[in-house]
Amino acid sequence: MEFKRTFDLLENYRTRFQHHADALAVKRNKQWEHFSASDYLQKVDEVSCGLLSLGFKPGDKLATITNNRPEWNFLDMGMARIGLIHVPVYPTINGGEFQHILSHAEVRGVIVSDKFLYRKIKPIADDLAHIEFLFTIDLVEEANSWEIILDEGRKNLSSLLDKVHEIAGSIKEDDLCSIIYTSGTTGVSKGVMLSHKNFMSNAISTTDVQPLDHRHKFLSFLPLSHVYERMMNYHLQYLGIRIYYAENMGTIVEDIKEVHAEGLNTVPRLLEKIFDRIISKGKTLKGFKRKIFFWAVDLGLRYEVNGGNGWFYDLQLAIARKLVFSKWKEALGNKVEVIVSGGAALQERLARIFWAADIKVIEGYGLTETSPVIAVNYTYPPKIKFGTVGPVIQGIEVKIADDGEILCKGPSVMLGYYKSPEQTAEVIDSDGWFHTGDIGTFEDGIFLKITDRKKEMFKNSAGKYIAPAVIENKMKESFLIEQAMIVGEKEKFIAALIAPNFNYLHDWSSKNKIQFRDNQELVKLPEVQELFSKEINEINRQLSQTERIMKFRIVCEDWTPAGGELSPTLKLRRKFLYAKYNHLLEEIYSRSAEEDAIDEALKRAMKS
Repeated sequence: MEFKRTFDLLENYRTRFQHHADALAVKRNKQWEHFSASDYLQKVDEVSCGLLSLGFKPGDKLATITNNRPEWNFLDMGMARIGLIHVPVYPTINGGEFQHILSHAEVRGVIVSDKFLYRKIKPIADDLAHIEFLFTIDLVEEANSWEIILDEGRKNLSSLLDKVHEIAGSIKEDDLCSIIYTSGTTGVSKGVMLSHKNFMSNAISTTDVQPLDHRHKFLSFLPLSHVYERMMNYHLQYLGIRIYYAENMGTIVEDIKEVHAEGLNTVPRLLEKIFDRIISKGKTLKGFKRKIFFWAVDLGLRYEVNGGNGWFYDLQLAIARKLVFSKWKEALGNKVEVIVSGGAALQERLARIFWAADIKVIEGYGLTETSPVIAVNYTYPPKIKFGTVGPVIQGIEVKIADDGEILCKGPSVMLGYYKSPEQTAEVIDSDGWFHTGDIGTFEDGIFLKITDRKKEMFKNSAGKYIAPAVIENKMKESFLIEQAMIVGEKEKFIAALIAPNFNYLHDWSSKNKIQFRDNQELVKLPEVQELFSKEINEINRQLSQTERIMKFRIVCEDWTPAGGELSPTLKLRRKFLYAKYNHLLEEIYSRSAEEDAIDEALKRAMKS
């Protein structure tokens, strides 16, 4: 059959994967709960009939604010079959963003996962006249349970199921399926309108990259409210791969091992943290074990696919895998065949060393507006190149504009921004090319390489272009640096705001017997300033003269989505950071006595 609408995937479970006893699974209270293919189909029928019974009609908008769980799928598919527009919302955004999205989308109902979110959304829902329904999935004493929808569905199944099929039959592939609000790194989030064809074309076009099939399991933990995990959710269902939803972000490694998952999606920051943790453990080793560990790490950082380093390297790698890297695989359950990384740039060294450890990390690229994948590396040569986001996927056209911007065209490009034809016209030109806002190039005529965001690039006072993301990614390779933001537009020199890796910094302070009251005091200590100065000096050796960091300030708090410094997909919210740390930027770019200590530290570091 053809898969043109998202809910066409249900036929897969009816005809091809009906034997799956664990089509979907979730870990709750330390226990795995499984839903068979028939469970899935039954729940979707109940949701569709229940929503019709409650008076919902095609074109109505229904928002979900929930963690990853099978119920998300029951609701998503149940809505799609009766023409409702699904508005998935990140559970971690702030109250102002909730207010903006629910108001702008004019949702008729909201379904949240738990008591915490219910209490957060209830005042907003009460304030918006168009919101008629508010349900919770978990039982919350003072709230209406989503079981009301299911009960209505069960009671009216026989009388409404024909109506469900009638509506489903009328839905076209180009019809609006969902509105996904972008994370808003530079301002108010926009509603991206995506059709059934947008999702399904992307889900199917990426299948030739996927090494797994219906025999395998995939662990899901990135938010289903994000287009990346959502499209992959459809992709996995198309292939019949069993989907296991992690209990929470803190149980990911434990969950992978428990279910023996062969695949997962991730963002670079998680891989960075895993790598940092492994290296930290390696540093605790003594003598010969420590030497062997770091010999293997050094070997792994030079890895090339398909025996590109020659037979002697391959011989050494076989030894390193047996002695060191086998333990890395074991920590991930020994079964992982593929990890798909997206959402931000992956450090090339991480891809190399995980491949050396026989853990294939493939980097892809895309945007919410492209549903999302534009290009992705494969798990086998010659369709992989480290440092790039891989070849463009089938059905998508990509060209590089004269100014270096990546333009794309194809069936996964959005319908437009909701209620904003002007903004839509700004990014989709008259010839149908979507302007990504990213700067890139092709390597070897095949592999797409992203160099920066067009809007984030700036000129210094000498008129030289600076690509901040490139410098920031180099900085984050340091164990000392958790996050960094490069500044210096129209200024004589480049500077950096640094959010340190406090776990590492606290360990370092303890080993060096440095006393401090709190992080605010810690980051101002001369010893810490000296430590970071030396690190910045090493980073500067890898940069051109115009890119070098001449001054920096260390902040005393972590940057998180909850704090507003990062988007839900862990991108820097630059506008917010500029406002929050304006006082530090004024210090950096004005002559004051306070900069003397930093300048002196940099001078000492350059001499040593």
